[in-house]
Amino acid sequence: MTDTAHERIDTGTDDLLAHVDGRVGVITFNRPERRNALSNAMYAGIGAALTAFESDDEVRVVMITGAEGAFCAGGDVKGMNESHTSGRPRAGRSDDRSTAVEQLRGLHDQTSLAIHRFAKPVVAALPGAAAGAGLSIALAADLRIAAERAVIVTAFANVGASGDFGGSWFLTHLVGSAKAKELYFTSPRLTAAEAAQLGIVNQVLPDDAFGEAALDWCRGLAERAPIAIAKMKENLNRAITSDLAEALDAEAENMVLTMSTADHREAAATFVEKRSPTFTGE
Repeated sequence: MTDTAHERIDTGTDDLLAHVDGRVGVITFNRPERRNALSNAMYAGIGAALTAFESDDEVRVVMITGAEGAFCAGGDVKGMNESHTSGRPRAGRSDDRSTAVEQLRGLHDQTSLAIHRFAKPVVAALPGAAAGAGLSIALAADLRIAAERAVIVTAFANVGASGDFGGSWFLTHLVGSAKAKELYFTSPRLTAAEAAQLGIVNQVLPDDAFGEAALDWCRGLAERAPIAIAKMKENLNRAITSDLAEALDAEAENMVLTMSTADHREAAATFVEKRSPTFTGE
């Protein structure tokens, strides 16, 4: 999938591409020679793309994917090894531990936290492997769709690291504490079908023309009432950390708000008239 045929967003780097396709904003990890492993430039690029999509009322869904058959291999292990053998910190990283912690926290804010808090639905479309921090970023999305050939692996245990970008938090909420610990400690390679059985992946699509099929899936989601979907995301995110009373109070506020919209009136009318609705986001 390329971004040459649509409105391109300036992300500041060719390592991460972004474009608008109708009502879908598309972000593409673009380092296929390293299986789309993360680079320093990608983090700011994600922030730039999300900012552009947030301000574009035509964009109702964001899809994050990877170029040329992989989603994202996570951290650049080759680059890590070069840093260790040279004795120099990786570009953009400090050799002072406390400074390095603050740098990583900032990257978390730019990526996983920003995706989780983004007002519109975010879908991770996995054409192939999602590993390590790449999987963590996919888990930060609201939904995940995967090609049949996709492989999902936490990977951190394989490189002697504990994990970052929120994977431990997101995975625990998806599959429960014991299963998340198993997946982190033993790092099995899950097929897309196995990940779907665990609830990590929402939909598995055929390998052939996966990119276009995933985009069509997101286009279908973008046809739904955008204000209602945004408030649903608020409610569901809040449910992870709030108590019932707080959740009920917020649900009441959002329900009254959404039922006052033109989109709600359109939906009610189409239900009676037995026709398909056209939602305007008003």
